[in-house]
Amino acid sequence: MSKFIAVLRNVTVREEGATMVEYGLMVALIAVVAVAAVGTLGGKVADTFSGLTF
Repeated sequence: MSKFIAVLRNVTVREEGATMVEYGLMVALIAVVAVAAVGTLGGKVADTFSGLTF
């Protein structure tokens, strides 16, 4: 029984899972910001480059 409790404590004390979730949330937030920026600025950038002639 004490071995089971030791394993249970080890699982609840470790922070790798929480860190992985935090990194996942950060990546998701960065993706949302990137999509919003492209959606907002995409038309303006396209208009800028469409006016160029070579």
